[in-house]
Amino acid sequence: MMDQIIRVAWDLNDNTANRYQLVYEIAELAKKLVDEQQAKKAREDFAFEDSFENGYKHENPVEHAIMVKASEADDNRLVG
Repeated sequence: MMDQIIRVAWDLNDNTANRYQLVYEIAELAKKLVDEQQAKKAREDFAFEDSFENGYKHENPVEHAIMVKASEADDNRLVG
């Protein structure tokens, strides 16, 4: 999985005109993902329901943001 993330990040970096903007966008996506996860956890904590997910795996928000950003690439493999 980590190899795939590295390859995707490398491709994004190579195929974008503004690398600084790319880093900024990935950081913003990661922050949004963390904020959403924290809001969801807060809602679940006060829901008074006994639902436990033992198999739940927390994803690295930066890796997830890179994958989300990669999914926005167009036919020319440009991002945005």
